[in-house]
Amino acid sequence: MDIRNTRTTILNEGTTEVKREEIRDYFHATYTIDEKLYDSLARDEAFYLRAEPLRHPLIFYLGHTAVFYINKLLIAKLIDHRINPRFESMFAIGVDEMSWDDLDDSHYDWPTVDEVKAYREKVRDEVDLLIQELPLSLPITWDTPFWAVMMGIEHQRIHLETSSVIIRRMPIEEVQQLPLWEICHQSGPAPDNRLLHVPGGKVRLGKDKNHPLYGWDNEFGRHEAEVRDFMASRFLVSNLEYKDFVDQEGYTKDEYWTEEGRRWLHFSQASHPLFWVPRGEEFLFRTMTQIIEMPWSWPVEVNYLEAKAFCNWKSRQTGTTIRLPSEDEWYRLRDIHAIADQPYWKEAPGNINLEHFASSCPVDHFRFGDFYDIIGNVWQWTETPISGFEGFEVHPYYDDFSTPTFDTQHNLIKGGSWISTGNSATRDSRYAFRRHFFQHAGLRYVETDQPLPEPEATYESDQAVSQYCELHFGSSYFGVEPFPIQCARICLEYMQGRSMKKALELGCSVGRATFELARSFDEVHGLDFSARFIRIASQLQEKGYARYELCEEGEIVSFHEHHLSEFNLDETRHKVEFHQADAANLKPEFTGYNLIFAGNLIDRMVNPKRFLTTIHQRLETGGLLIITSPYTWLKQFTKKDQWVGGYRKDGEPYSTVEALGDILAPHFKMIDSARDVEMVIRETRRKFQHTICQLTVWEKN
Repeated sequence: MDIRNTRTTILNEGTTEVKREEIRDYFHATYTIDEKLYDSLARDEAFYLRAEPLRHPLIFYLGHTAVFYINKLLIAKLIDHRINPRFESMFAIGVDEMSWDDLDDSHYDWPTVDEVKAYREKVRDEVDLLIQELPLSLPITWDTPFWAVMMGIEHQRIHLETSSVIIRRMPIEEVQQLPLWEICHQSGPAPDNRLLHVPGGKVRLGKDKNHPLYGWDNEFGRHEAEVRDFMASRFLVSNLEYKDFVDQEGYTKDEYWTEEGRRWLHFSQASHPLFWVPRGEEFLFRTMTQIIEMPWSWPVEVNYLEAKAFCNWKSRQTGTTIRLPSEDEWYRLRDIHAIADQPYWKEAPGNINLEHFASSCPVDHFRFGDFYDIIGNVWQWTETPISGFEGFEVHPYYDDFSTPTFDTQHNLIKGGSWISTGNSATRDSRYAFRRHFFQHAGLRYVETDQPLPEPEATYESDQAVSQYCELHFGSSYFGVEPFPIQCARICLEYMQGRSMKKALELGCSVGRATFELARSFDEVHGLDFSARFIRIASQLQEKGYARYELCEEGEIVSFHEHHLSEFNLDETRHKVEFHQADAANLKPEFTGYNLIFAGNLIDRMVNPKRFLTTIHQRLETGGLLIITSPYTWLKQFTKKDQWVGGYRKDGEPYSTVEALGDILAPHFKMIDSARDVEMVIRETRRKFQHTICQLTVWEKN
């Protein structure tokens, strides 16, 4: 068995027994090469050194990839017992890179290397037996039992690569060069790089659940984009090309660096790429286990912040707009070259999948048409922060694989490196890292006039906002219809027989009632003081969906996605507009309405009396003002002299509905009795707010 030349398993073809043996062979090849990687350490003590300050020592990863199988098989209910509960807790989590300014100095009482290796053998036997005995039917898909087995295998292959980066940062005396990990011995003059034309076109991304290859949750869903014509560098940026940036003191010039990049520079004190080893006035080069003469023709390896600074410097040098490619642009470059996917290769077409070298190689070695290294050699940083495609779902066996990275802080890397195997070497793989983080990653640059979309956190994690997302678009609780739906329906009932050209919702939050009103109105404006709420409403109006996370208990969250089309509201998107605004100080253009709905607004305003005495200016004659409120008057929001009722007047209780009548009387008449509307807000799985709001209807004279 050639453990360095494997393919991820095709999950929808062949017989069940042949497929079972394929998966079994793939599992053992993966397990073995993972262990062979750690043979590169010169002594057991090296397992406990923290060579990468943002990750655990390697003893953690030696245990982690084995523990992962057991923990996921338990979640999938494919096994019903643990092998070592202590290990399966200690080695379970902690693999995501931490922020460079938030280092984890926790102390761990690590077991011995021999103890962990003995545990690994027990896990190997357990999984091997499971593969042999677990019922198997084809195709293997995301909701079938063998998916959990494939998940463990592909997870182990991810850590083959990430652990190799940690080994590369070990003190050189702690590692040893072994024949299995022989590096490329080719080098020479670096080629002159230049920009070549790439024709634009449509890019389609995203798998469906019948795809023949295993994928992580972020690969599934739908994404389409039109990519304009652009220019892309023929080669990856070589060490020699990058040296010009270093020689011109690019690391000392703030104008080339983003704010985040400047903070990282201050923290790291970097003055050259991480794997360049200074020797006097020259540089040597660090491979995984050797220090060699600088291979100037190999690709430079940097983090995103360095890659971005280089592009900014290149822009200044050339007088053009140079940047990293977006994910869509990278796929456009790949797709026009019709590169087959990994399982279907006769031989890897680039320096990838461990089929050629255990290191980088010259940037002009592997050709793809007029370009080189479209895949392989080193990963290529992109400008795109990772997020889920439309239709994204978390997988129940691994609900925190992707979503913690949907924070705009993790940028995608594309194309794979020399040690990218399995899923990592496939077309659809989507891996992202914090921008200060190091992988075997470099860059290709592009020149284009296509603007980059403004990144946004895909899953709203602000709990106040998320709770209102659920209130507006989530489930009903305790038999209470969602509050904004009730309110919109009542508003439309009162508007029957009246003009319904234009409506205004004040305090619209994330927008459900605004969309509901647009079923009947020609035009509806939704206004809210909170930019956090308006951002979600605007996203719904623009994209048709919103995503958010809800607290279940403690730190456990669930992830939710809702589309306007679920509620037959998609056709209202062109009829609504959302704006951030102060209801007590509206701009002049917000006028001429037939309906103004102020939902749960007045008892949170600084100056509700001003609002109530001027709102008639915004309404057409005969128009309706509809107000809801629980009348929760608090001094922290509204000074007592501005309260609209809720206190004693002339020694007698003076209610808010009485005060509304007095304040609104010059311009309005109340046309119906006050009525109650219930509202239930979910805080956690087991905690809810139940509020009784009062609704009043006022007609403008």
